[in-house]
Amino acid sequence: MSFRIRAARADDLQHLYEMAKLTGGGFTNLPPDRDALRVKLARSEEAFSRTTQGVEDDLFVLVLENIRTGEVRGTCQIFTQVGQRWPFYSYRIGTLTKHSEELGRTFRAELLNLTNDLEGCSEVGGLFLHPNERAGGLGLLLARSRYLFIRAHRARFAERVLAELRGIIDEGGGSPFWDGVAGRFFGMSFQEADQFNAIHGNQFIADLMPKHPVYIAMLPDTARQVIGLPHPSGRAAMRMLEREGFQYEKYVDIFDGGPTMIAPTDRVRTIESAADAEFTRRGEGGEDMLIATGQLKNFRAAYGKVTRNDDGGISLDAAGAESLGVTVGDTLSYVAR
Repeated sequence: MSFRIRAARADDLQHLYEMAKLTGGGFTNLPPDRDALRVKLARSEEAFSRTTQGVEDDLFVLVLENIRTGEVRGTCQIFTQVGQRWPFYSYRIGTLTKHSEELGRTFRAELLNLTNDLEGCSEVGGLFLHPNERAGGLGLLLARSRYLFIRAHRARFAERVLAELRGIIDEGGGSPFWDGVAGRFFGMSFQEADQFNAIHGNQFIADLMPKHPVYIAMLPDTARQVIGLPHPSGRAAMRMLEREGFQYEKYVDIFDGGPTMIAPTDRVRTIESAADAEFTRRGEGGEDMLIATGQLKNFRAAYGKVTRNDDGGISLDAAGAESLGVTVGDTLSYVAR
């Protein structure tokens, strides 16, 4: 397979911009705005250049590259610690129970509580695969490469990692959840608020959002029915996250009501199951594996066929070795595909 994951560069801007225009809205981490994307790439370059250890406010942007053509056909992002530049807001679904002796009845109401509970977590997000490449396991390559990157730089990531899934967006690009909740207080459409957030951050949420709990029963049916549901295009991503050990713990996005998935970093399946070995020779055949090598801006990941050798090293097929650009003696991380 002629694809690999690598660190994003400044000259990837046009490719990212063209992909951002295909997202259809509600994709905060990949806005169709050149200046915002340029800032992301500059911030990512700074993160890749920092060699000191410890959890800071870093953003790493990775891209999926066709090594035959040089085209970028997908992207993903990793945030080392959310909630540092500006607060990280979520709605947490809670329950309020009240009992009436006179009526002999107990009432339970579900509430949306505005919270910063998830501040300090790492985040995987910004995953987008070009529509023409949605076959051959490339989406899985993009998603799981993030976990191998975290594993390779574990000291720079938090104890928990989250993933926000895009919520339900209607045919007109609007959000039923936004219209039923926050939109009533902001005087702007979902698309306007989403674009503003992508470019300027969400401090305006802190300034304008009511701090009191919102009773879900008082919301319109259109808003209630989409709380915690992923966009249809994100259902496969939700299943992938669940297979990695992420769980939905009743936190939802404040803009579109999409679910937030959470996992202990060291219990993410790819991180927990991966192993390291020295690349000792090229071979033929072997087990299908996801393989990564290199540190920071030299990080690469790709699919390949691995054979475990008696000397403790591994053999890698020619196509995998070419995709990764590795030579004998390099250390590889690998995990079952």
